[in-house]
Amino acid sequence: MNKSAKGFTLIEVMVALAIIAIALSSLIKASGSHTSSAAYLKSKTLAHYVAMNEVADLQIKRQWPSLGTKKGSTDMANIEWFWTRVVEKTGDQTGNIRSLKFTVYIDNDRSRSLAQIQAFISNPANNQPATTNNGNNNGNQNNGNQTSGSQSGQQTGSRR
Repeated sequence: MNKSAKGFTLIEVMVALAIIAIALSSLIKASGSHTSSAAYLKSKTLAHYVAMNEVADLQIKRQWPSLGTKKGSTDMANIEWFWTRVVEKTGDQTGNIRSLKFTVYIDNDRSRSLAQIQAFISNPANNQPATTNNGNNNGNQNNGNQTSGSQSGQQTGSRR
């Protein structure tokens, strides 16, 4: 055999293929992990939107939710989301502010929660817009019904 022939031996080729196989499997694993993380984050974001939409719905309809737990479901992005709303009293002495805790789940048996928000809502019956006197000073101060300033009355807060 001619010693001046150049090329790779069988062992060198096998080592190179092993290195390439390890590198490609790591790359495939990393891309799979990225894909599953992106899908999880999408679901978590949509679940958060569901919870925020439920709070906004209460505000728009000016509803005063009763104390206790309520379960429901909502469709968003062609997915049915299941939620639980817990309404509790707050430390407000007037009793006009309630605490809402929405937990959103991906499954009907509510074992896998994806988002949870805490919100506070005030009684819409007590949130009348501020009245003004309109320059009519005949000694009557709007029958004592004038309020100072305007209040939105409903506040939401989110925590992750």
